[in-house]
Amino acid sequence: MPVKSIMSSTAPLLTSRHVAVIGAGATGLVAARELRREGHRVVVFERGDEVGGTWVYTPEVESDPIGLNPKRSIVHSSLYDSLRTNLPRESMGFRDYPFKKREEKGRDSRRFPGHREVLMYLQDFAARFEIYELVRFGTEVVFAGLDKGGKWRVTSASRNTDPVDEIYDAVIVCNGHYVKPRLPHIPGINVWPGKQLHSHNYRRPEPYQDKVVVLIGNSSSAVDISRDIATVAKEVHIAAWSLEEDKLGKMHGHENMWLHSMVDSVHEDGTVVFKDGNAVAADFIIHCTGYSYEFPFLETNGEVTVDDNRVGPLYKHVFPPALAPWLSFVGLPWKIVPFPQFELQSKWIAAVLSNRIALPSKEEMLEDVEAFYSSLEASGTPKRYTHNMALLQWEYNDWIADQCAFPYIEEWRKQMYLATGKNRALRPDSYRDEWEDDDLVQQAEQDFANYLI
Repeated sequence: MPVKSIMSSTAPLLTSRHVAVIGAGATGLVAARELRREGHRVVVFERGDEVGGTWVYTPEVESDPIGLNPKRSIVHSSLYDSLRTNLPRESMGFRDYPFKKREEKGRDSRRFPGHREVLMYLQDFAARFEIYELVRFGTEVVFAGLDKGGKWRVTSASRNTDPVDEIYDAVIVCNGHYVKPRLPHIPGINVWPGKQLHSHNYRRPEPYQDKVVVLIGNSSSAVDISRDIATVAKEVHIAAWSLEEDKLGKMHGHENMWLHSMVDSVHEDGTVVFKDGNAVAADFIIHCTGYSYEFPFLETNGEVTVDDNRVGPLYKHVFPPALAPWLSFVGLPWKIVPFPQFELQSKWIAAVLSNRIALPSKEEMLEDVEAFYSSLEASGTPKRYTHNMALLQWEYNDWIADQCAFPYIEEWRKQMYLATGKNRALRPDSYRDEWEDDDLVQQAEQDFANYLI
């Protein structure tokens, strides 16, 4: 679709909106910046005490370690103490605020830094673009819905104060999606006597000293946590989907780690049986099985629903056609290079709200959504993978860049993403410290030299 920028002398004047941004993580911070650049008035609601969202580490865990109890104490962060980025810093940064190495004391200069360095980068970003003044810390949005006048009523609650109602032209949801655990169905789990937790509540390996641990999942968190625990555990068994048979068994280079097919059942005597026929007597099961999207504060009268982890209907993962442009979402896609995509989505939303870019009609947007859903169904893609982009992210990013008349994401970022993925598959234990894409690093540094930060 061509850019629908409004440029003619007969076009309506650009409009400044009053916008509520829910969340001050990476999505909320860049959304606030782009909104203010476009001339909007912005309030960012953050229930925590600092910016950074999921990148704010805490040793605290929830009262229910598997996250099933709706009355459990909620901990926002899913970070474990040893976490390092699984993408190189060059590819991660916002376009005009590169994630450069900082050599000063207290900074992590590694190419794949620890989580604390990402938080400090986001804090630097917020300070550089004066976003702190827009954030209401310790303030949780408990309700956001349309009032009778077609505006958005936002009810927020701060500590030790009564809830406050305010009216906004638009709401942007930036609350992240790494809080509500997803759990698989495992026959016998209700009588299995061992301990369970979701990776959301994993922090350090010490509790697993000399234990037999089963991890379910084979994505990034499972890879990291299994190796973290293996430093102290007696045995670590990884149950993964879609593994080739020749990869099953003891893992090369690890004396106490095994790969299995998925768990088939668990039993009252503590046994965990895998679909490959093997069985172990385990002390712990750790579910590295992902998260569910959740918006408990949002009331849309059924216009936006979460069905098997599909948030929809959404035009291009951002705008619900029936409520556009007054409600939007930033950061729903996964398996992406996140920060540059958040930036593009935010630019698009900000420009649409100011009338500089026009959206298609509600009917056209719904037609586009239905075509997208049909393509997923035709390809056999499960509904829960609606927002899984992987290699589709580049075409998507370029499409939004076209809408905004903004340059495409640099080619070296795409190549770096692909090179990192190949390196991760080749050497999962050392890819963060050994790589072969120095030519791409040089291209990145040449681009960074042109940025004023």
